[in-house]
Amino acid sequence: MQTSRARRRFLGAAAAAAGLLTTLLAAGPAAATPDPGDLLPGVGAPRSAAATAAGAGREIAPGEIPGQDEIVHSKNIKHLANIPSTDPAGINSDLAFQGKYAYAGSYNGFTIYDIGNPKAPKTVTEVLCPGGQNDISVSGDLLFLSTDSSRSDDSCNSVSQPATEKSSWEGIKIFDIKDKKNPKYIKSVETACGSHTHTLVPGGRDVYLYVSSYSPNDAFPDCKPPHDGISIVKVPKKNPTQAAVVAFPVLFPDGGNPGGPTNPGVSKTTGCHDITVLPSRNLAAGACMGDGILFDISKPEEPRVIDRVQDNVNFAFWHSATFNERADKVVFTDELGGGGGATCNEATGPTRGADGIYDITGRGDQRKLVFKSYFKIPRHQADTENCVAHNGSLIPVGGGRDIMVQAWYQGGVSVWDFTDSTSPKEIGYFERGPLTTDKLGLGGSWSAYYYNGHIYSNDIAKGFDVLRLDDWRTESAKWVWMDRLNVQSQPDYR
Repeated sequence: MQTSRARRRFLGAAAAAAGLLTTLLAAGPAAATPDPGDLLPGVGAPRSAAATAAGAGREIAPGEIPGQDEIVHSKNIKHLANIPSTDPAGINSDLAFQGKYAYAGSYNGFTIYDIGNPKAPKTVTEVLCPGGQNDISVSGDLLFLSTDSSRSDDSCNSVSQPATEKSSWEGIKIFDIKDKKNPKYIKSVETACGSHTHTLVPGGRDVYLYVSSYSPNDAFPDCKPPHDGISIVKVPKKNPTQAAVVAFPVLFPDGGNPGGPTNPGVSKTTGCHDITVLPSRNLAAGACMGDGILFDISKPEEPRVIDRVQDNVNFAFWHSATFNERADKVVFTDELGGGGGATCNEATGPTRGADGIYDITGRGDQRKLVFKSYFKIPRHQADTENCVAHNGSLIPVGGGRDIMVQAWYQGGVSVWDFTDSTSPKEIGYFERGPLTTDKLGLGGSWSAYYYNGHIYSNDIAKGFDVLRLDDWRTESAKWVWMDRLNVQSQPDYR
């Protein structure tokens, strides 16, 4: 099943959410949908006695599912703080970092947190600007938001409007964040099929945004097929109000993966979902629905595909990508069920809705992506918990060791080691018990990233979490200090 673009254009309708939940349950784990869209977050039960204070928690036994809303974690992780969501009906999304600030997107706008003291983070300001899913990145005094829901106009006062209307708008919004307490909206750039995600590509006088979007339809004036590439937005640093689309490179001249019925259960490639760039190596890895690609970005306006892979057995929806420090591996995620399905269970198994680890072999244009293994959290989740591989980042441990932290929605936060590409293993975790026990709910960690000694997680329903990881395998990362982090613009930690 694939959620249609028309349906994704409307957020927050309870009836639509209930209908989609029913469809997901009926479709089972084979469903391949985009990100949660119009599902509503579950509020869960009042916190149990075992989880009344930050830092509470215990390890769970093999095969055990924690109690409703109960916090559990491995011995090497401590829960330092939580700032609850101020909008229980909202959906929290991605994170970016700069100095002592964390920037947290949500379907209703974004929040800036002061994380100067990770044990006591503070809310600096909240900006109301609806437009799912508000994928977020920062550069200097600029903040970028992705709007991938058809709106009546480009303002923060817009309302939902059908994508069949030519006047509808979706794309990139740009804010000036020099004054953290008073961000100013300064520019919008409309992009074909909107902006589900975007990736910041740093440059000299300009920065570029690689805009990923998908699901064209002949009925949508601004999103007609074929949609076989990405929009590139050029942003002059000294004059960001001159930002504009400068290219639409075609990445799939053959149309990409045809999906079903040729490849049953696999999404047809009609664009990309997310791209991670490694500017120090002029490399990028694209997760593009039915395809994974490696491409050269030495000319930012003319990215060039080097290699392309498919997995028509176990991958349903290529969602995101992460390079290791030596740039000789890529971890691709499969968002089976679109983030709204319960796929971390015995019925789905360990190779679907998982990470795929690929080694990069060869040199130059002869580089190839070579599959090595899958990784999936070893902790089964309840059938009422949405759970699948989602956003994560490297922990910069160096020394040839590859460790990352990753969000798994209601599967929580996982720390795992893929130094041996053929034998990855989990070394730490943090999660809450099911939000709901009588029906499938939506919640859990959307993004979990390592930044300057701590793990930060944006939980769909529970808000902003801060975790501390104390493990001999990751201790060296505490010496790596950064002044900013946009995870999809992967830094060179060496």
